[in-house]
Amino acid sequence: MSTSVCMIAYTNYTTDARVRREAETLAATDEFQVTFLSLMEGKTARDYIRDRVHVKELRIRKYRGKNRIRYILSYLAFLTLSFLECAKRTLSGQLDVAHVHNMPNFMVFAAMPAKCLGKKVILDIHDSVPETYLAKFSTGGPGILYRLLCLEERVCCGFADRLICVNHPQMEALALRGIRPEKIIVSMNVPDPKLFRKSNGSPRKHGKKIHLVYHGTITKRLGIDLAIRAVARIAESRPDVKFIILGEGDDAGEFTALIQSLHAEEAVRFENRMIPVEDLNAFLEKMDIGIVANRKNIATDLMLPVKMLEYIALGIPVAAPRLKTISWYFTDDMVSYFEPENVDSLAGAIEVLVQSPEKRRKQSRNAGAFFEKYGWEKQKYDLLNLYRRLA
Repeated sequence: MSTSVCMIAYTNYTTDARVRREAETLAATDEFQVTFLSLMEGKTARDYIRDRVHVKELRIRKYRGKNRIRYILSYLAFLTLSFLECAKRTLSGQLDVAHVHNMPNFMVFAAMPAKCLGKKVILDIHDSVPETYLAKFSTGGPGILYRLLCLEERVCCGFADRLICVNHPQMEALALRGIRPEKIIVSMNVPDPKLFRKSNGSPRKHGKKIHLVYHGTITKRLGIDLAIRAVARIAESRPDVKFIILGEGDDAGEFTALIQSLHAEEAVRFENRMIPVEDLNAFLEKMDIGIVANRKNIATDLMLPVKMLEYIALGIPVAAPRLKTISWYFTDDMVSYFEPENVDSLAGAIEVLVQSPEKRRKQSRNAGAFFEKYGWEKQKYDLLNLYRRLA
């Protein structure tokens, strides 16, 4: 008899690679039936099947903005709707395991009906909430709000039967805050090999242009403005360089204005949109160099950006800041490092890659070794074994 899994996440299912990969990995076996409760992406809430996952959109859209109160209200509305759906499924015998993805951590209480009836609960920690909140909203150092968020984290982690985090430094940070290590497994946010595949081993050649790329969340804390400034500087002497930015986020208008103020419209193209995960491979395979420009802060030190791993999976060399978690996994011959928040250093790292096709090839080859140890074909067994133990 199969185990009924209800996954819950404040996210758009079609564009969220991590949640889809985990849900579809479970659903691909005959052991698990997976329902996913997500945000509404269009004008009406849909109820559909994709790759054997039953996706049920709740009647609320993702909040885009910087108002903290509206963020919290949006989360609470989704929590309420998912709580009710979870209760209905638990009472009707359609739920054995509730798998809740953060942010925020308190979304795990949507699984309260399941927990009360003896069902198992997993909290999947994509981002560490105390660090992320501090980086996003606070201008000072850790204070009372940070300590309260650490307390919220401990309560939520205590409520869950098992925890999943996305990398080893993040797991260490949780353990240092008193979370029991034996409850935690690491399931890294690596690309799904079914969706991200190198077309062949030949060098990229797309006419006279060298294409740089960033895709994902459009926000200042991820250093996109620094990348725009660096590319605008390079383009003064290298008109063959083109930087494509793909994504949506809070700071989209600010970045559009920055491109115009630098007169960099020819060098930088901002596509203010998200595309489904299955379309990313075709978009990215036209690119020559991937740019990750995260600012250095308490949150980005714990991040291993999935966009960076997607570039590497497709054989695209990457320029990245020398931050704690990135340098934990990648050596200097695998990534072109630059000093965080230093536009000159970033521009220099990009220029070296632009000028040397041979360096791009070698770096791409070396970085690919990461997947020999941490690829999804290995990671997925930890996830499946976690579920088998719970079931």
